[in-house]
Amino acid sequence: MDSVQLQDFAAGLVGGAASVVVGHPLDTIKTRLQAGQGYGNTLNCVLTVYRNESVVGFFKGMSFPLASMAVYSSVVFGVFSNTQRLLSQLRHGDPDSTPVLADMALASMVAGFISVGIGTPVDLVKIRLQMQTQPYIQANMKLKPTVPGFPVYRGPIHCIRTVLQKEGIAGIYRGAGAMLLRDVPGYCLYFIPYTIVCGWITPDGSISPNPSSIWLAGGVAGAISWGTATPMDVVKSRLQADGVYLSKYKGTLDCILQSYQNEGLKVFFRGITVNAVRGFPMCSATFLGYELSLKAMKRDQTETNP
Repeated sequence: MDSVQLQDFAAGLVGGAASVVVGHPLDTIKTRLQAGQGYGNTLNCVLTVYRNESVVGFFKGMSFPLASMAVYSSVVFGVFSNTQRLLSQLRHGDPDSTPVLADMALASMVAGFISVGIGTPVDLVKIRLQMQTQPYIQANMKLKPTVPGFPVYRGPIHCIRTVLQKEGIAGIYRGAGAMLLRDVPGYCLYFIPYTIVCGWITPDGSISPNPSSIWLAGGVAGAISWGTATPMDVVKSRLQADGVYLSKYKGTLDCILQSYQNEGLKVFFRGITVNAVRGFPMCSATFLGYELSLKAMKRDQTETNP
């Protein structure tokens, strides 16, 4: 059991790294649309970023998430898998028995809750680096001496140090409430659809799903989970981008109210297309990386200990 637990964490690490490489360019576009100003639509945002910052602009802030999201994904998959096995052990007396829907949902929520502790600082740094060259259109810019349109942070470490100096630990965990509201239900709509779709398309008699089944099921799960998570993702992005040049939101509820009053209900669905489109390849890569590396590690273990 101990070895299997470590394998789940290690496989999650591989899946997380794969997802960042695939999904970061679209994540940059999503963040600019949700927290930036003056882009209009997805196509215009892509063209503006490319015209002003070239291809490098789409990968801005990727180095930190590449390392940290691998750890984040490791925790998510490790906690989910081990919680699910624990629940199966308690319910059926066998940790490897097929989990019931309620157990999958509870394991998903536990993974979502624990992941916020790691994910909030990771997302904050990523979003601050993605947004720092984007001007906020405000009448009064005396709140911050930094001039909009010019970099505030020199990199991930400088960003963390600056936020800690100016905003303290609370600043690093800015947006944690919104992320909790996004990820606890969001992971239910991530792991459960994946398991269901994978079961549907895997041929009868197969011991494990093939790569094409994993790719399709992971993509569908990603599109569903990210699409439905968009409203709280908008709030989280705005809270975490807030503070680069000025601070306008007092908290999650204040951000929701201000956003609704100023831009209407449609603001909470800004970036939903990018979220859903980005969710498919990113989560396909995550589950492929996870499942294939887990299978390889178990095969090696079997060969080593026949």
